Amino acid sequence: SGGLSVFSGLSSLSLSLFLTLCLLLLDELRCVAVALCLVANVMAGKYSREMNEAKADGGDGPTAEFRIAKLNQVWEKAKRMELSPVRQAELHSDLKIQEKDELQWKKMKVEGLDENGEKEAQLRRNFNVILAKYGMDGKRDTRTLENNSLKDHDIKEGDIFDDPRLDKLWNKAKSSGKFSSEELLSLKREFQHHKDKIHEYNILMDTVSRTEEIHKNVISPLEGEAKEHVLHQKHTDLKQKMRDLNQGFDRLRKLSHEGFTEDSEFREPRVIELWEAAKRANLSTDELDSLKEELHHFETKVEKHSHYQEQLELSHQKLQHVEALGDKEHIKRNQEKYNTLAEKTREMGYKMKKHLQDLSNKISRQGLEHNEL
Repeated sequence: SGGLSVFSGLSSLSLSLFLTLCLLLLDELRCVAVALCLVANVMAGKYSREMNEAKADGGDGPTAEFRIAKLNQVWEKAKRMELSPVRQAELHSDLKIQEKDELQWKKMKVEGLDENGEKEAQLRRNFNVILAKYGMDGKRDTRTLENNSLKDHDIKEGDIFDDPRLDKLWNKAKSSGKFSSEELLSLKREFQHHKDKIHEYNILMDTVSRTEEIHKNVISPLEGEAKEHVLHQKHTDLKQKMRDLNQGFDRLRKLSHEGFTEDSEFREPRVIELWEAAKRANLSTDELDSLKEELHHFETKVEKHSHYQEQLELSHQKLQHVEALGDKEHIKRNQEKYNTLAEKTREMGYKMKKHLQDLSNKISRQGLEHNEL
C-alpha cells in the first residue's frame, strides 16, 4: 500500500513535469514562429525593393543621398571631382529628376506597362547624357560645338561660346549699341542657354552613334527589333532637338538685330522657349492665357533659383577666403552657412527642373491632342 502510494506520487509528479515541459516547448515554438514571421517580413521588405536601391553602409552610417545605388555612385564620384559649387548643385538636381523618373518607371514595369522598353531606353539615354554633361562618362570631352559651314574657325579674344555662329552674332550685338547693360546680360543668358542646348545635342548624337555600333553586332532577331525601335526613337529625338536649335538660333538672330521689344512677355530663355513652343502648338486662346499665367509663376521660380546660385558662388568664395586665414570658429560658421545655402540651391533646382519637365510635357500633350482633332 505504501509502495503504491509512492509510485502514485511519482507518476503524478512525472505527469506534472511532462505537462510543464510540453508547455515550455510550446512556448519556445511560439517564439520561434514569431521570430520566423519577423525575419520573413524583413526579408520581404528587403527584396520587395529593387536590388539596386541604395542601402546605408551600416546601422550607424550616414544615410544615402539617393534611393538608387548607381546615382549614389555618381554623386560620390562628383564630390571627389573639382566641380564648382553651382555645377555640383545642378548635378544633384539632375540626379534627383533621374531618381524620380526611374522610380516611376519601376512602378510602370510592375503594372506591365512599357512593354516595348521605350521608357527604359529613354531613362538610360538620360542617364548617359548626365554622365557626359558633367564629364563623368570616362572620356575627355571631344565633342566640339562645330558648325559644318565654319569648321576652320580661329579662336579670337571675343569668342566666349565655343561656336563660330554664336560668337559672331554675340560680338555684333554687343557692339551695336542697341542694348543696355541689363539687356546685354539677358541676351548673354539666351546665348549661353543656346550653347548648352548645342552641347546636349552633341552628347545625344554621340550616344546614338555608340548605340548604332552596338546594333550592328546584334545576332538575335528579336533583340534586333527592340534595338531598332530604340534607335528610331533616338533619331526622332535628334531631329526634334535639331529643329529646336534652328528655331532658337533664328530667334537669337532676330533678337540681336532688332533688340528686345517693349511687349516681350518673358525674360528667361527657358521660359521664352516654352512660350514659343506653346504658340506653335495650336492651342486655344483660353489654354494659352492659362499657360501664360503658369509660365509667369515658373519664371519667378527660375529667377529665384538663379539668385540662389549667385549667392552660393559668393558664399563659396567667402569660405575659401576664411579658410586661408585659418580662424577655426570663423571657418565653422561660414561652412555651416555654405552647406545650408548649397542644400537650398539643390532643392530649388530640383523643383524648378521638375516644373520645367511638367510644363514641357503639358505643352507637348496639349499640342498633340489638338493636332489629332
